Amino acid sequence: MKYKRYLLSAFLVGLVSLIGFSFMALLISGPRIVRFDQTVISLIQGFESPKLTTVMKLFTYIGSFPSMFGICLLVSLFLYFVLKHRAELLLFGTVIIGTPILNHILKQYFHRARPDLHRLIEIGGYSFPSGHAMNAFAVYGILSFLLWRYIPTRLGRGALIMISSIFILMIGTSRIYLGVHYPSDIIGGYFASGFWLASSIWFFQRYKEKQFERIHFSENKG
Repeated sequence: MKYKRYLLSAFLVGLVSLIGFSFMALLISGPRIVRFDQTVISLIQGFESPKLTTVMKLFTYIGSFPSMFGICLLVSLFLYFVLKHRAELLLFGTVIIGTPILNHILKQYFHRARPDLHRLIEIGGYSFPSGHAMNAFAVYGILSFLLWRYIPTRLGRGALIMISSIFILMIGTSRIYLGVHYPSDIIGGYFASGFWLASSIWFFQRYKEKQFERIHFSENKG
């Protein structure tokens, strides 16, 4: 029964994420989203200070490729050599490798220029959806999924979700604060990554369900 519940949850999250991303994709060329983006950027950058800039640069670095690569490498080694979970490692690799590929495809399709209102760092490339937002959501989302079953207490699980959510939100916010992304880029990135993550988990849970049914059938037959 638990596999059915997980499959339904992954399907619903994937569906909501797909609808949300489609909605954002339609809005990014309209005047309403421009006003929304400018309002949120002005609000967040209104808190600018040297100390806060340092913090935001730190979170942006945490969401960058070198930092994410290091985290993913450690997690992969842990899954393979310590837990010896080959299927979970395949899921983890699929999510992590697929996310930047999907981000590149989407950026090339939408060709949205980055904001030029007030940049605190310089960066090239297209803006929608945010690669940092997608990577953060994918990495901390899949880590939460994989670690959830090994945390026995409700308090521990709550802390896991809270810490993951803080990192996801702060990495996204740092990109707005530093002036290299619109808020709609971040929201679109979360939705795009949510769809990819949920779809990957759905196929993984479907595989686990089939594996459980085969083992259960063999035991009953024996």
